[in-house]
Amino acid sequence: MEENIGVLTVSDSRTLETDASGPAVIDALKQLGFEHFVRDIVPDDIDLIQRALTAMALDCRAIFTTGGTGFSPRDLTPEATAPLLTRWANNLVELMRLRGLEDTPYSHLSRGIAGMIGQTLVVNLPGSPKGAREGIEALAPLLPSILGSLQGESCSAHNTNVSP
Repeated sequence: MEENIGVLTVSDSRTLETDASGPAVIDALKQLGFEHFVRDIVPDDIDLIQRALTAMALDCRAIFTTGGTGFSPRDLTPEATAPLLTRWANNLVELMRLRGLEDTPYSHLSRGIAGMIGQTLVVNLPGSPKGAREGIEALAPLLPSILGSLQGESCSAHNTNVSP
């Protein structure tokens, strides 16, 4: 798939060299056929997170953040993301948390949110490589329809041959 996908790691302690969550997201997305990525890492700072999201939204069809969704005082990714969203998609993080419950009782410790900045999908994933990868896996069946719909294509869910 030719569209750019943004992967933004939010962390006070990681660098591009030591980050494991961003690469886990990219690997999961590559398995779905995505090939072009814009990657960045920023500290847990609302202004810096918002600047990175705004810049990525200019040329990415989707942005997946990883990190900063927990309950510590420095976990600010949802608070940074929320004011930028033009539309919300709470159903996506609900799906990720429910799928996560199949593997761990801690899936609801992620406060991540999802929605759109214009025509760009934005999803906050957990900061652990495993949690971030599983979030992508939970959304995998929906991503082509979501990204197509955001570009004005008809949703593939409406094109099924299921009888009423």
